Amino acid sequence: MLARLGRPSDRSERITHTEHLPARTGRHAPWPQGIPSAITDAVRAAGIDLPWAHQARTAELALAGTSVVLSTGTASGKSLAYQVPLLTGLLDGGTALYLAPTKALAADQRRALRALAAPLGSAVRPAVYDGDTPPEERTWAREHANALLTNPDMLHRSLLPGHRRWSGFLRRLRYVVVDECHVYRGVFGSHVAQVLRRLRRVAGHHGAEPVFVLASATTAEPGAAATRLTGLPVTEVTEDSAPRGEVVFALWEPPLTEAHGERGAPLRRTATAESADLLTDLTVAGARTVAFVRSRRGAELISLIAQERLAEVDRSLAGRVQAYRGGYLPEERRALERALHSGELLGLAATNALELGVDIAGLDAVILAGYPGTRASLWQQAGRAGRRRQGALAVMVARDDPLDTYLVHHPEALFRQPVESTVLDPANPYVLAPHLCAAAAEVPLTEADGGEDLFGAAGGALLPKLADRGLLRRRGTGWYWTRRERPADLVDIRGQGGRPVQVVEQATGRLLGTVDASAAHSTVHEGAVHLHRGSSYVVRELDLTDSVALVEESSPPWSTSARDVADISILETETEIPWGPAKLCFGSVEVTNQVVSYLRRKLLTGEILGETSLDLPPRSLRTRAVWWTVTEDQLDAARITPEILPGALHAAEHASIGMLPLFATCDRWDIGGVSTALHPDTLLPTVFVHDGHPGGAGFAERGFHTARAWLTATRDAIAACGCEAGCPSCVQSPKCGNGNEPLHKRGAIRLLTELLRHEAPPEPAP
Repeated sequence: MLARLGRPSDRSERITHTEHLPARTGRHAPWPQGIPSAITDAVRAAGIDLPWAHQARTAELALAGTSVVLSTGTASGKSLAYQVPLLTGLLDGGTALYLAPTKALAADQRRALRALAAPLGSAVRPAVYDGDTPPEERTWAREHANALLTNPDMLHRSLLPGHRRWSGFLRRLRYVVVDECHVYRGVFGSHVAQVLRRLRRVAGHHGAEPVFVLASATTAEPGAAATRLTGLPVTEVTEDSAPRGEVVFALWEPPLTEAHGERGAPLRRTATAESADLLTDLTVAGARTVAFVRSRRGAELISLIAQERLAEVDRSLAGRVQAYRGGYLPEERRALERALHSGELLGLAATNALELGVDIAGLDAVILAGYPGTRASLWQQAGRAGRRRQGALAVMVARDDPLDTYLVHHPEALFRQPVESTVLDPANPYVLAPHLCAAAAEVPLTEADGGEDLFGAAGGALLPKLADRGLLRRRGTGWYWTRRERPADLVDIRGQGGRPVQVVEQATGRLLGTVDASAAHSTVHEGAVHLHRGSSYVVRELDLTDSVALVEESSPPWSTSARDVADISILETETEIPWGPAKLCFGSVEVTNQVVSYLRRKLLTGEILGETSLDLPPRSLRTRAVWWTVTEDQLDAARITPEILPGALHAAEHASIGMLPLFATCDRWDIGGVSTALHPDTLLPTVFVHDGHPGGAGFAERGFHTARAWLTATRDAIAACGCEAGCPSCVQSPKCGNGNEPLHKRGAIRLLTELLRHEAPPEPAP
């Protein structure tokens, strides 16, 4: 299949590396004691005589009352490992709560649980409880279900605030399953960590102490990450004993085009266009394929291009490729999931909403349109192919940016390195404070809730401050919520900040979908091109007061990308360590950001057609940052004159933002940066890289702790790029508010080399 994609011969030059992962045989083990024979008989009826060793070990720990995290590869049977103890608890009169990061995964797991438990009859009563569940089904779930499948959002907004109505369910709660727990990172992960602590507290109020069973893709230190997430000691099971079919994994770099971008830099063909070609070719060959795309817009665009090209070959094939992303209406998502399960769809361009465990067995190939941000996600997405242990193909198509370019030419960074640790910070005060208010509204807080295993010392320190603000009131030994509104309604646990913007067709009033409030300024500003279900629309008006974007159907031959400008001030320097004459710092900052314009780019080449100004209000963000300064002597040693200093700093900033996702579980859009030749707070040339979420997400702190390796990779990536003066593959940024001016590639190399020449700062404890 890969050879076919590489024809004609000039196309094969785009394959920079091929990794062959051989097939692996499995290793069985007997089920542990304590599982009713009715359950083992049901498992055998499903075609499974014996479990894999890791499934048996996970079930053994859970049945013994030990919280456990199973961290193994895709398609290794993690579901069965938690389904067996869950069913055991249900047959014993208990209840179970299953949490998934997406609605699709919860619905998929209900199907799987129903099928497995069919021989057990009415003893197992699963129900999905999410935002799409009709009122009458919600009532049935509350009154009759003993296995509730939901997501952290519904737990936060509905079940915990209304826990008294769920007292019968919570009183008998035996197991809490947290599926795909590796996605709970950054601000979202920190929120979910607090939601789980509130769940433990409310369950305890009703007399239950459930065992937590977590399932994760392969990650570093899964036990430590699960402990941070739940606040409980968690034992890890990491040895994957399931068989695996062979996988061929290719790294693919799109060719240079004749087009030129900013500052005359050569442009590569976009990963979107290249992935659409590959999806087309694989569909024509009859290969069932999913193309994973970083953005909603990218998923729509790949689907649209593939449909157009398939129609030229065979009109019947065009309808067998679709897009799948968040923001669709519930009935649209369900219809796509059914079509994928039935085989009616051959190809799908999907965001990571489909990465998270939906069982799409039988895929032949996976295309990754750009590095997905972490090695854990890379293997999770690639593992979607070959789920029935047949041979499979995975192709990662590089985007024109520093990290993707580095990876396709340094395959060892993907295939010879362990996956990352999950980064989250439950003590982030911007996250913790609203959850303390929500917890007080559920059950008044006491001094005991400041213990290490619940809200910790940080929670205890915040309580008086919340009382000073009039949010909590102390009565006797308890802290009480003082207001009429529910505190759970005042915080979005996905960290989006604000009401989603509704995208409405101006001519008809039809609701097309929604866009997160945090992304509205940059994605549905006036003039933005918005894609939905294969149709393109142009935004005519963005009403920030009513959170509505009015759009009109149109098909311009360009895409749009927003530009912003940022300013930064240091609020507090928490840690400062010397790095030779330079300094490496970490602390709190305030970033002021404003979207000021947008670019129009040709669809396939990315060539810039023009820039249009925008009048949008600035937004302020208090967050965390890592920054480094250099001295005048270092600038002299690096031959950095005042004329090239701003460009050298700016280029180093862009490239370091692009490379940080290799060291922290983040995306370049989760972080930002500012560089200046003379910062008023440091009085020195300074480069900042900051988290893009209130209070921080742990990414900048990870950069601080890995500074030498991170900035070494940054320097090497810039130096290895074959361009003359800087391009998107090294120092240009797609979101630069200054039009990628000024940039000085060679100056950035010399500056980083001088910084790295000195002995590394002592490694601070994370």
